[in-house]
Amino acid sequence: MKRTILPLLLLIATFCSGQEGEINLVIQKWHKAAANANFEAYFGLMTEDAIFIGTDPTENWTYTEFKVFAKPYFDKGKAWSFSDLERNIFIENDAKIAWFDELLDTQMGICRGSGVLQKTEEGWKIKHYVLSIAIPNENVKEITTLKEKFDIDLIEKLRGNKN
Repeated sequence: MKRTILPLLLLIATFCSGQEGEINLVIQKWHKAAANANFEAYFGLMTEDAIFIGTDPTENWTYTEFKVFAKPYFDKGKAWSFSDLERNIFIENDAKIAWFDELLDTQMGICRGSGVLQKTEEGWKIKHYVLSIAIPNENVKEITTLKEKFDIDLIEKLRGNKN
């Protein structure tokens, strides 16, 4: 029994690390495509039902909406440049869904990203991504004060839409 369990565990570990490496490569290519303003490569690494949530509270885009928003940046030859400082990848048991979180070096300083990938016929693709600006706890009060008017107005607008 011991003879069959060890090879099986090694096979599973190899499969998982291989999948993790593939996923990491997709995320790296996605960020690189943005840095190189390669519109087709960037959006080609996303599912067509993907969601991108940006740093502004109004930025909750479908794939199509995000393409429209991003196109002028890519057309200028300069989109955005994110490089990972750390990344954690998690894979669902059947290896069809994976999720990750990452700490990024960006033009906005340190940001945090998190996302979900789906295994497709073309390989792993980003299905959902959330980008947030990382704010040190000691600066939260200052930032909260800075954005107070914006938040009050947006909350009022969003609550008004529910009635």
